[in-house]
Amino acid sequence: MSEFRIDQITNQSGSRGPDIAGITTFTGTSGMVMPSGATEYRGGRGRGVFGGGATPIVNNIEYITISTLSNSYDFGDLNGVNSYTGSCSSSTRGIWGGGNTPSAVNRIDYVTISSTGNAFDFGDLLGVRHELAACSSNSRGIFGGGFNGSISLQSIEFITISSLGNSSYFGDLTSTKRSTSSCSSPIRGLFAGEFPKTNTIDYVTITSTGNAQDFGDLTQSRGYMSGCSNSIRGLFGGGYTPSSSNVIDYITISSTGDSIDFGDLTQARFNTASCSSLVRGVWFGGGTPTRQTTLDFVTLATTGNATTFGSLISARDSISGCSDAHGGLGD
Repeated sequence: MSEFRIDQITNQSGSRGPDIAGITTFTGTSGMVMPSGATEYRGGRGRGVFGGGATPIVNNIEYITISTLSNSYDFGDLNGVNSYTGSCSSSTRGIWGGGNTPSAVNRIDYVTISSTGNAFDFGDLLGVRHELAACSSNSRGIFGGGFNGSISLQSIEFITISSLGNSSYFGDLTSTKRSTSSCSSPIRGLFAGEFPKTNTIDYVTITSTGNAQDFGDLTQSRGYMSGCSNSIRGLFGGGYTPSSSNVIDYITISSTGDSIDFGDLTQARFNTASCSSLVRGVWFGGGTPTRQTTLDFVTLATTGNATTFGSLISARDSISGCSDAHGGLGD
């Protein structure tokens, strides 16, 4: 094996040694930047993945790169056809819990977001449920609400995303919530809206356990919408009122209070899914009630109407998405 001698390295002119920098920047013409930060955050992040849905019910997983504008690409398959799941993620893993196959199930699937391929078995929820919502920090995933085939549910469950295993009881939402939506910061998880149509927003502290508390209200009572966030601001878009909605609301996650109008999706639709980076929020699919291939995006820090991002491989609704760069993971 050849020897690598640091004392033999010079700059381009040979007049001095190299510049070496850590997390700071430098302006020299030669230099070496040492990696910094947690290893799972290095390299390219910003991939959104979304799986299942109804076309009728499918198991397909597709992905996008959130920073670009393009159509989605094939990722792999869930462990069976599924729709109305709740999805959450860390910077490495994407998780889908519960769902409708067309009967309610309790299975949890996971993928490694940076790769492509079929999902693996993670464990089980405490009980069967679909039309649930999920949010997460980088370590813990939270599942709340849903419908078990007979009644709407109030319970919240949690998992440790880096491990494998069944979920555990967390607490209860302020009321039963079916077809609710969610988003998170690293500290708080929010659950908003409900079918047939309510405007309430609940919140929990992700690192603890306990019952949810009242956060405020949406600008419009609705269910079957979807949420996304950076670490500061949460957005909820689309939904059913009982007609298709194009409304996007936003809240400041660290405070409490009613949501504020952000803008509109490119078309009114419900049963959408969404994901985000720290810069962009993306909504995909949904029904008008006709199933759509639409991908929309907004810049989270601003307000305004959504812009077309691209298209799904196939039209579907009742889909669920997550990303490796959302607000629950921090900056």
